[in-house]
Amino acid sequence: MVEHAPEPADSGEQQSVTWVKERQVSDVAVLKALADPLRLAILGALQASEGRPLTAKELAAALDEPQTKLYRHIKQLEKAGLVLVAGTRLVSGIVESRYRVAQASIRLAPGMFTADSPTRSDAYDAVLAAMDRVRADFRARIAGGRLDFGRPADGSGPPSGLFADFTLRLGPERFERLRSQLAEIFDELNEEPPSTAEDALDVTAFTLLYGLRPGTES
Repeated sequence: MVEHAPEPADSGEQQSVTWVKERQVSDVAVLKALADPLRLAILGALQASEGRPLTAKELAAALDEPQTKLYRHIKQLEKAGLVLVAGTRLVSGIVESRYRVAQASIRLAPGMFTADSPTRSDAYDAVLAAMDRVRADFRARIAGGRLDFGRPADGSGPPSGLFADFTLRLGPERFERLRSQLAEIFDELNEEPPSTAEDALDVTAFTLLYGLRPGTES
């Protein structure tokens, strides 16, 4: 069973947070911390460091952002319990902190999206921020030459990506089965340890699946 650490309270006081495999978010303060593409990029960079804590300077280099721009965002993530201070040292009279993520994955509690939930708007803002972050990363990877959906010139393997965008009409049972199948795939991947193979790939998967109820079209 996945252990869920307590989320920081709305009072603004930071609570003690430990690393967990999956963090289920049900707190508006944490949602607001997630509703920003740059803060999501910071979490992504820390996740990609494979457990090696990073300083604000190293994060700035990884994200190609000014170091001074990151401090406020890092502190907000720390206050929300999404990053942890892994260690500090004194550099030229200034305390330098190293940070690591406080979880392997993040899941938004389904109840936050219900029509009567006071966090509904913030929950969707977090989803939209994730979409913006994926778009920015995708563009940067293409520009940097790390991403190519074409097949290798020598025909040695499949394309490095998959893109599908379509609309179809499904019955409620078939829709639920599709949603469950996708969720099972990602749950299975989340349980796998990182590959140590020399030819391992850094894989990004972003899934957005939704069904519109009859009569909700504008």
